[in-house]
Amino acid sequence: MVNNTYIKSSRARTDCPTARERRKIMLAYHNDPKIKTDILSQLQEHAAADQIVKGHYWQDGKGCAIGCTIHSDDHMDYETRFGIPIMLARLEDCIFEGLPNDAAKTWPIRFMSAIEPGIDLSTVGWKFLHWLLTDEEVNPGINHPIVKDAVKRCADALLPLTVGQSIDISAASAAWSAARAAARSAAAWSADSSAAWSAVWGADSAAAWSADSSAAWSADSSAAWSAARSAAVWGAESSYILMADKLLTLLSEAQPPSELRNEVSDANDTSSLPPDTSRS
Repeated sequence: MVNNTYIKSSRARTDCPTARERRKIMLAYHNDPKIKTDILSQLQEHAAADQIVKGHYWQDGKGCAIGCTIHSDDHMDYETRFGIPIMLARLEDCIFEGLPNDAAKTWPIRFMSAIEPGIDLSTVGWKFLHWLLTDEEVNPGINHPIVKDAVKRCADALLPLTVGQSIDISAASAAWSAARAAARSAAAWSADSSAAWSAVWGADSAAAWSADSSAAWSADSSAAWSAARSAAVWGAESSYILMADKLLTLLSEAQPPSELRNEVSDANDTSSLPPDTSRS
């Protein structure tokens, strides 16, 4: 848990596919609007019964954003049931726990509502992490002299992932090393550099996971959790509000994969059809 009050436990997974195996494009809600309708109906029932609560995944008919969505603590279910990458499930979870209570209770519905069936969400999490490492409002330590260069190297290393391209492993590894060194330097300074330490720790986490292209299933989701939590350490609830708004924007901007867009375009193209003479 991110609010320093609880720590929710999640069981370890040893039988999950590797990150490489999971890079096949998933379609949100498996391109089935009924899946979205059904889960929104479920979440609305939980909200009406005041069953969306912080502090645990799913217990006695109540739970957090994840628990009220899947009735368990298995974030991987977001991929199998909804076609939503586990990275985004982790972000939804992290943001939920940091939001003010009133906003947290509506967050699961807002999150699921922002996602349209059939879109490709594979780059959204990486775009979010890149924003965390480049936006000073949400992450005020990124431009501290001790860590500025290291954070920028980490952000630059993530750029290919934001457009669905492979990462430069050597660049990501170098960025991770630089972030580690900067984190040690920031930690050695006074409390004045605490925000800088937090910023570079989030950058370090993101770069480390992105550099490990053969990492297990939790790699990108752990990067999401660590970076978001680090960015919010000093801004508390206000940072989580900014993160919630940004994630919703990125979700709403996501598009179907190019193959699906082309199919829809071809289906709507009537230029090659013979003229309609039925009304002549």
